[in-house]
Amino acid sequence: MNNFEFSNPVKIVFGKGTISRLPFLIPSGSKILFVYGGGSIKKNGVYEQVTKTLQGWDVTEFAGIEANPGYETCMRAVHIIREKGIDFLLAVGGGSVIDAVKFIAAATCFDGDPWDIFTKGASIESAMPLGAVLTLAATGSEMNERFVISRESTNEKLSSASPKVFPEFAVMDPEVTYTVPVHQVANGVVDSFIHVIEQYLTYPVNAKVQDAFAESLLKVIYEEGLKVLDDPYNYDIRANLMWAASNALNSWIGQGVPQDWTSHRLGYALTVQYGLDHAQTLAILLPGVMQYMRKEKEQKIVRLGEVVFGIHEGSTGEKVQQTIEATEGFFRRMGLKTHLSEYGIKDWDIDALVEPVRQRGWKLGEHANIDWQVARDIFKLRV
Repeated sequence: MNNFEFSNPVKIVFGKGTISRLPFLIPSGSKILFVYGGGSIKKNGVYEQVTKTLQGWDVTEFAGIEANPGYETCMRAVHIIREKGIDFLLAVGGGSVIDAVKFIAAATCFDGDPWDIFTKGASIESAMPLGAVLTLAATGSEMNERFVISRESTNEKLSSASPKVFPEFAVMDPEVTYTVPVHQVANGVVDSFIHVIEQYLTYPVNAKVQDAFAESLLKVIYEEGLKVLDDPYNYDIRANLMWAASNALNSWIGQGVPQDWTSHRLGYALTVQYGLDHAQTLAILLPGVMQYMRKEKEQKIVRLGEVVFGIHEGSTGEKVQQTIEATEGFFRRMGLKTHLSEYGIKDWDIDALVEPVRQRGWKLGEHANIDWQVARDIFKLRV
């Protein structure tokens, strides 16, 4: 296992009725920007809970954060913050809203063009304080320092990270996820499953704690994910999925181990160019990455098959193939498509999809050996 340093300062408030704890979590006297998405929180009762709990506080609402949060939208929030002297940000929603608020927190304090954070790797020296009320188990953004933002004017989707944007707290009530649309529930299961995979499915480095932790998360997400679609109002299933999704990307399982975020990086182009949901892109690409890199990942793929899918028979090569097929089968059982052609994307569209990799000179994978040409081969496997 490699050397590492680790810090995660997020306070977790988990369980039924925990939204009522907000007044004890936000600094007294704060001027709050209450940020949310397209209005689903007004249908499921979360909006009412938050506004009732914060009655008497100085609260400004900012709605309209997109499923792929937009740079332009975020910058409008920055303008309001500066205009009104707001000093605390509250994200209420799923990962998209929380990602947006992290960027808003950084952009408000940034000296220069905030897009440089993504394109030039500009350092985030300071950020506004923020907290989160989670309404969807998926990205783990409530418990990490990462964020992904899209910019319509440049047709880009890029990511960044900074310890300055860790939420101060995350309120997590599994009951508020009961009314999430089925496709979003399925997306969340697949997203969190692949978050674990991309920190686990590389090569062994004798990191027994991280491996065991990752394998337990994969089993929970797989088993509970298959149950939740048939039993959406089961609190225990929802609670286990919500906590698993947070642990999938809070940096714990990734400490001291090689990681491979190829599926995520390649998936950005599918979202920008075709509007696919993040999880939909991952369900397409991960089986291709596994297939193309099967030799490099052989030991971990076999272990994944044994622990999660119960694959114990056959030669090593047969186990690898069975595990790749079982992984893709899981995504399909969750209702996600797994091939580009199912979205009308053809062979001749692939060059445009790999163009961001070529332009930015990305070298992806745990061995940094996936360039734009290899990326094109992976895309071709998924037509």
